[in-house]
Amino acid sequence: MAVKEGWTGRVYEDFEEGDIYDHALGRTVLAADNVWFTLLTQNTNPIHFDHAYAATTEFKRPLVDSTFTLALVTGQSVSDISQNAMANLGWDDVRLPNPVFEGDTLYSRSEVLEKRESKSRPNVGIVRFRTTGFNQDGTVVIEFIRTVMVYRRGHVPQTAQNRQGPRPTSS
Repeated sequence: MAVKEGWTGRVYEDFEEGDIYDHALGRTVLAADNVWFTLLTQNTNPIHFDHAYAATTEFKRPLVDSTFTLALVTGQSVSDISQNAMANLGWDDVRLPNPVFEGDTLYSRSEVLEKRESKSRPNVGIVRFRTTGFNQDGTVVIEFIRTVMVYRRGHVPQTAQNRQGPRPTSS
């Protein structure tokens, strides 16, 4: 039986300005996600976890913590754009044009805006992306620019999974 290598992500040379990646996985936001993330980040605004309070607002229901939305949509993009990142350099121009509610399913896509070689590190390049997150109705809920330092081909550190050597055997 042949061992076939799984997806290992893109490297700097794989990106071209104008490329668009529709990220494969959507994710339905659960009430537990919203409450846990709000508690983990010590966000005390009751609009995220107090249904009675939220009912008195113009939204009539809890809003999903916007930093959860940022984290989720960033995470959705990892397999396509930053699986082989050395580091995130920043998020810019984060916009939240529409709210996210518990029960919404979020999807995302990223566009390569620009790329350049690193001046200080020959093993990486720097790539800027515009990532857009949208709900099940196609309504944009978040958009941001993300700058990522990505390894160049041949410089991605090896992991235990992709090292050459003995493979586990079945018993």
